[in-house]
Amino acid sequence: MKILALNCGSSSVKYQLYDWTKKQVLCKGLVERIGDGKTHAEAISGILAMIADPETGALKSLGEISAVGHRVVHGGEKFHGSVRIDAEVLAAIKEVKDLAPLHNPPNIAGIEAAMKALPNIPQVAVFDTAFHQTMPSYSYLYAVPFEWYKMYGVRKYGFHGTSHLYVSKRAAVLLKKEPSNTNVVTLHIGNGVSVAAIRNGISIDTSMGLTPLAGAIMGTRSGDIDPALIIFMIEKEGFYAKELDKILNNKSGLLGITGKYSDRRDIIKAAEAGDERCRLAIEMEAYRLKTFIGAYAAAIGSLDAVVFTAGAGESDPTLRERVIDGLEQFGVRLDKNRNLAAVNKKEELISADDSSVKIFVIPTNEEIVFIEDVVAILEGRYKAGADYKYSFESEDYAP
Repeated sequence: MKILALNCGSSSVKYQLYDWTKKQVLCKGLVERIGDGKTHAEAISGILAMIADPETGALKSLGEISAVGHRVVHGGEKFHGSVRIDAEVLAAIKEVKDLAPLHNPPNIAGIEAAMKALPNIPQVAVFDTAFHQTMPSYSYLYAVPFEWYKMYGVRKYGFHGTSHLYVSKRAAVLLKKEPSNTNVVTLHIGNGVSVAAIRNGISIDTSMGLTPLAGAIMGTRSGDIDPALIIFMIEKEGFYAKELDKILNNKSGLLGITGKYSDRRDIIKAAEAGDERCRLAIEMEAYRLKTFIGAYAAAIGSLDAVVFTAGAGESDPTLRERVIDGLEQFGVRLDKNRNLAAVNKKEELISADDSSVKIFVIPTNEEIVFIEDVVAILEGRYKAGADYKYSFESEDYAP
């Protein structure tokens, strides 16, 4: 059984072809600069052509593909787990695209392109929001008129669910515990950033909200702000909703603070050269993440581990050190040498020997979550929220 996982972003398509029988990645890659003279349909057509190339392809023909798994960022309240895509499901995904206007449209474009190119092959949607559907109502509801929730679905949904699920399962393996008895705080730190509180293997809270704009400071996204700030700026500058949306999503965060950089590597370099706004951006980001760890540790009650993942989480030891600094009183102690050495895209323990809470760097692997769910659906054993064993809980699945 060979499964193709597709992750369609606004300007890229990430793919992985996996042989389920052999438990082997056959090929993977990334197509970039979509929108710059190239559509999602063209990108997927190119990917399929490479996969089935007579001389260099991983497959003899596209007919060897058993199914395609698609990342879909927002499933609203309708989807509590992965689902096989049909016309009704696709229509429902389109209905909630306003909740993730930067993400769902390219996800939809990828689905439609794949369905057209592979019309007889099952397509499955795997939702970023699904993992967080276990949050209790006191965690996901906002203190606004309750009718907003009933009428428009206004609530916290959370994102990066497949990443938080994967690294929390891997943390359980490294801790030699059952996922259902594992309590962790996971930090997905890329251009987008989210933190999750995972108690007994399930999400009870997360930093992103109705949309992926809320929570931690991100590359170009503001994260949490005083809601009255929006009203204040409308009164001061006369902004329209679309203008503010663009500012908060594309011109804020690290870019807004520094005035010129969203890439943390550039920010660190400039800070070391004496740029005070870059130094401030580093301190603000680390402080915000630290407060989430503290708050979520309190919500969980007893913490086994803190996990860093995604781009900066996996490769930026300076950021990790700043985030952990000051948490020693809670039993979270970093080993600086281990931390500095953990930049090789491998699972690493970076906590000190006397740390009562373990600290891990675990490279994320969202595609294997797509593949697991697709196979479970094809085999008729998938049930959202069920505690069936993911094969990547095995030590053999360590990246």
